[in-house]
Amino acid sequence: MPLFDLLMLALIQGITEFLPISSSGHLILLPALTGAQDQGVTLDVAVHVGTLVAVIGYFRAEVAVALRGTLDVLRGRLTTPAAHLALALAIATVPVVIVGLILKVTGLNDQMRSITVIGWTMLVFGIVLYWADKASPADRADTEWTFRHAIIMGLWQAVALIPGTSRSGITITGARFLGYDRVSAARLSMLMSIPTIVMAGGLIALDLPTASAEVWRDAGIAAIFAGLSALVALSLMMRFLNSVSYTPYVIYRVILGIALLGVAYMA
Repeated sequence: MPLFDLLMLALIQGITEFLPISSSGHLILLPALTGAQDQGVTLDVAVHVGTLVAVIGYFRAEVAVALRGTLDVLRGRLTTPAAHLALALAIATVPVVIVGLILKVTGLNDQMRSITVIGWTMLVFGIVLYWADKASPADRADTEWTFRHAIIMGLWQAVALIPGTSRSGITITGARFLGYDRVSAARLSMLMSIPTIVMAGGLIALDLPTASAEVWRDAGIAAIFAGLSALVALSLMMRFLNSVSYTPYVIYRVILGIALLGVAYMA
């Protein structure tokens, strides 16, 4: 893949993975609007690995707690705070795994990869995010995350399998509707992304072909730049959430959604 296309792929994946503007939607639009070649399975896995490393690095303290909790669960110690976090993350991941497998087996995931679908999901779920952020209370912290709320947010996360929805955007929306403050909603969303990215990357890797040295070189470059851009985007979003609402992302989504629908229906 040409270096410019490779860097564009990595930067788009990295920047949009954790912002509530849909990484999958942008990655589908990149070849559709620019004529760039499809990135292929190997590069898909590479950019997922890059963003995974970024979110684990940023939330390393919380990840360490979840790992301790996993060990507690395996030892039968289910009542520790760490075990609670590990179990809640596992519960929240179940819906997206089930729905993802159904979409893959039925082929529905390919049928939804269109500019029309992305336009509508960008627009509609952007408005829903604005509604949730403005109308909901902010009286819960992420330390109050319950199994019931994990299930609810997991169901919201499954909706993100529709291109253009945004995994982070829809889980933040769900958390805000449940009354979590902006920072807690974002933190829970990012922690939920870790097992989800692992599962998604593993699912893609099942189709991983035998790659040449050139493809592996491209994969390494893509992973590094996706990880670095994801870390920068994630750091900036978390830093400014106390003073800036989700409205700028909503405005971006609405403008892009309207533009895409214009392109789709005038074509």
